[in-house]
Amino acid sequence: MQKSTITIDVILDPNKIPEQINWSASDSNADMAQKAKAMCLAFWDGADQSAMRIDLWTKNMMVDEMGEFYYQMMMTMSDTFLRATQHKDLSDELKSFAKQFQKKFRENLLKEQTENK
Repeated sequence: MQKSTITIDVILDPNKIPEQINWSASDSNADMAQKAKAMCLAFWDGADQSAMRIDLWTKNMMVDEMGEFYYQMMMTMSDTFLRATQHKDLSDELKSFAKQFQKKFRENLLKEQTENK
């Protein structure tokens, strides 16, 4: 049996707000830890039938980056859901929602930028 270890280090400021997120995997080709501005990690507890999650983002994560991050996560979740279930109709529906989300998010950003001028 092969084992892979993923390590996540979160550096906090004095107020316990994430300043930096670094991660590495034992079977990665990367020579050093990778930096990230945000992360969402979910585990499925089969006994409790519930998701356990860790969502963190650094204080330098910009709002526009967060919107793009969520859009890409939804698109990836759609692909993963399709591979796991073969339910193409639901996968396509999630992708459609993700595209609508991204469009509305960008519209909101433009509106906010216009109002703040």
